[in-house]
Amino acid sequence: MKNRLKVLRAEHNLTQAALALRLDVSRETVNALETGRYDPSLPLAFKIARLFRQPIEAIFDDGAA
Repeated sequence: MKNRLKVLRAEHNLTQAALALRLDVSRETVNALETGRYDPSLPLAFKIARLFRQPIEAIFDDGAA
């Protein structure tokens, strides 16, 4: 699943470790999300959306058109 997580993290001047801490996940999880190797659970996707104050659809793209 494509996402804008890396861009949003950079816009907010967050390291992967800092974002991981805020989301209560490992830095490796943040890296896997950013590179598309891991799709977030629904609760994690909501947590990310709330943190960046954006709708889930603005962050994650499942490719369905």
